[in-house]
Amino acid sequence: MSHVATTHTDDGVTARVTERVAGREPSTAELVGRLSEQVTRLARDEIRLAVAEMRTKGKRVGTGAGLLGGAGVLAWFGLMTVIAGIVLLLATVMPAWIAAFIVAVAVFVIAGVLALIGRKQIERGTPVVPEEAIAGVKQDIATVSERAHR
Repeated sequence: MSHVATTHTDDGVTARVTERVAGREPSTAELVGRLSEQVTRLARDEIRLAVAEMRTKGKRVGTGAGLLGGAGVLAWFGLMTVIAGIVLLLATVMPAWIAAFIVAVAVFVIAGVLALIGRKQIERGTPVVPEEAIAGVKQDIATVSERAHR
């Protein structure tokens, strides 16, 4: 139950003051305290989300970079095999060079597959920005702003 008291200021302007019954509605101090706790908890949760998202993206970028590195090594071996095949071709007219080219093609195919997988991993991990956490913060700000205007 609320009581309304009327007070008069020195210049005759009337102001209405509403008194809250204790235990019925929280005081302003209690509301500010709750808000502070909720904002703190919300900020911690958003930071945890950002850290988790960055960790996941970092792993993806690392995996992609590793696969691209492996593809580069295999491509180098493929190039060396092609060179060995050319050397064998020039050194002799025996069919040993055919085997060298078959191996080179197989190595290039494997390198191509690894490069495609690595590129996909890097695309999934970039940009290295905690997008989910940012979206959550924007949503939280919008919710708080909306409730503040009520």
